[in-house]
Amino acid sequence: MPNKGLDLGKGPILPLLLKMSWPSIMAMLAVALANLIDAYWLAKLSTQALAALTACFPIQMIFAAIGIGTGAGAGAYAARMFGAGQSVKARQTAGQVIFLSAGLGILTIIPVMLAPDAILKLFGAHEDILPLASQYMSTIVWGTPFLYLLIMISNLLRAEGRPNLSMSVVLTFTIVLIILEPFLVFGLGPFPKLGIAGAALAAAVSYVVSGVLSIMFLWLKTSRYEMKWRYLVPRLSICRSIYQTGFPTVIMNLVVSLVMISYNHILIGFGPLALATLGICFRLYGLITMVLFGIGHGVLPLVAFNDGAGLHQRLAQIVRVAVRCSALFSAISSLLLILFARPILMLFTADAELVAATIPALRIFIMALVLVGPIIVWINMFIGLGRGTTAMLLMLFRDGFLLIPLLFILPHGLGIHGVWMAQPISTVLAFFLILFLSARQIGRFAKKAP
Repeated sequence: MPNKGLDLGKGPILPLLLKMSWPSIMAMLAVALANLIDAYWLAKLSTQALAALTACFPIQMIFAAIGIGTGAGAGAYAARMFGAGQSVKARQTAGQVIFLSAGLGILTIIPVMLAPDAILKLFGAHEDILPLASQYMSTIVWGTPFLYLLIMISNLLRAEGRPNLSMSVVLTFTIVLIILEPFLVFGLGPFPKLGIAGAALAAAVSYVVSGVLSIMFLWLKTSRYEMKWRYLVPRLSICRSIYQTGFPTVIMNLVVSLVMISYNHILIGFGPLALATLGICFRLYGLITMVLFGIGHGVLPLVAFNDGAGLHQRLAQIVRVAVRCSALFSAISSLLLILFARPILMLFTADAELVAATIPALRIFIMALVLVGPIIVWINMFIGLGRGTTAMLLMLFRDGFLLIPLLFILPHGLGIHGVWMAQPISTVLAFFLILFLSARQIGRFAKKAP
């Protein structure tokens, strides 16, 4: 049967970018919504439960980093192979993703189940919330093989020009979570009241359902991958190609987890209210950046395909259009959050003390958000080109060499406001380096163009 995917090398750029990006945007918003729902229900349970969820977040980000990095590497490699006309290698890549999901899932479950408390303490969990955090982490970890599966296959579906199917996988996860979570947290109807463990169980079940759905999409007869059992045989050469781009992307996302660990350790001295404030700020900030990552996810396969096909002038134009779109969205979102911080937060929590603490923190946190959109587009451009190491070093510069040191330095003179200021200051400083390198790369595209 014929493939129903988009042709990534032809047609007007803005409509194609929107077709590739909006399903990813919807999927990323669904992830952000799932995070907000977690925080919403657990905030109703107790401030300690919300703080425990925030303490677990860096570990969950490590799970996501493994899946996102491997998926980005697989998606970029598959898209380049499709663009270069080497479809067999792209199909073998899809088979490796299933093999890697199972293996990485087992390697994740074992350490968490053997020493959950030790791991949580390492990641900044305070003694007061350790039992709740341990309940959450020991439950949700069982769903990680399917989490890896749905993240990785979502990248493959975008790589073959079928972003709508990728969106459907993530939307399924969110819908199942929305339905299950209140029943399992509060014990509604025939369900037992499981508290924070119920939130984790709802998430794990959602991973399983959406992971199975993603496999079904990959095996459709209309798929360009034309899946066969022989593609599942481990192939070292394909895995090496995946991780040439994917491993630096894993490291990039692990650095984000390290940032959250730093936040957790620093905010311990300011009490559970500060940690809960971070949880809300990070999730609202994440709601905006999820859209920006959606645009970036749309850019990545377009860049990879057109690079593989040698269409460098078109590639440069794709990046320019995406930068303008992301910057405009960032600016509008920042303005809305600054002007309407209080009513937005009141929709999220009725705790007056928490709202009062979060308003100034949020306004500081998003001051440089307008620059984040272009940064994400440029980072995904480098990943799509197979230059994962460049993308990794740029993210390490922003988060590792700027943000984390600022998190430890600024609070000494500015108190908790210094914690919130570290984010915009590091973004502004990193922007100029990333702009310089990206402009130089786009200039190279112009020279290659016929």
